[in-house]
Amino acid sequence: MAEEQPTYKLIYFNARGRAEHIRYIFAYAGIDYVDERISNDRWPELKKAMPYGMLPVLEMNGKPIAQSNAVARYLAREHNLAGKDEWESMLCDVLVDTLGDLKQSAYGHFPPCSESICFRTRCKSSSCPRFLAFREESRQRCEFLNRLLLRVQSAPIPINSHLIFQYRTEEDLFKKEEKKVKLLKETIPFYLNKFEQTVAENNGYAVGSMTTWADFVFTVALENFENIFGASALENYPALRALKKRVHEIPAIADWLARRPHSEF
Repeated sequence: MAEEQPTYKLIYFNARGRAEHIRYIFAYAGIDYVDERISNDRWPELKKAMPYGMLPVLEMNGKPIAQSNAVARYLAREHNLAGKDEWESMLCDVLVDTLGDLKQSAYGHFPPCSESICFRTRCKSSSCPRFLAFREESRQRCEFLNRLLLRVQSAPIPINSHLIFQYRTEEDLFKKEEKKVKLLKETIPFYLNKFEQTVAENNGYAVGSMTTWADFVFTVALENFENIFGASALENYPALRALKKRVHEIPAIADWLARRPHSEF
């Protein structure tokens, strides 16, 4: 008797955000799942039912699992996307966690804004959830969210990196310029140069010589990077551009990109 396949429901907002690399895994592996994209209005009530009050959450056979990278690692192991052995699996973790360091390396300079402070002092309406799809009406309700956006050709672009967040929300102009210089001239190039070297040495792969979930994490991150800074921001990183192009040309991924719901980020 064939083993029954688990049922999956991925719960997130109408956004790529921290769930998109999981959707890439589902697409690549041909896994059927429910892609539940909740509305802003549903979030305050639904939040109470989430394991740690945050999204994304994967329900597997009805059991909720939090933490996007823990979910991705599990699915990667189940579907041959974690490298050929334990060594390569560890290298995937190293790269993904290091990419996370890029987003969090500025925490030591500014404490993260607590949700309670955001709600009590900066939001005009208590209906504002912390993580939104950044629709226009949401931005109008919440002053804090306006400060989380860059505008590119008048379109609001959400900022994923906390480094960028700290630059964007710095009110002291002198410190702001210092942060901008450090961000664009030091921090981002330091990490991207390291990643570029690794991918070049692996002939276009993040790890080894096969597609792994780390490739998907990097591809999504590079998409976001280009959305924020423009395509020219990666012109000095040909190996990273080639990795993103290769992943986007995988037939199952290309099919997903063509049919995925539109979202601002």
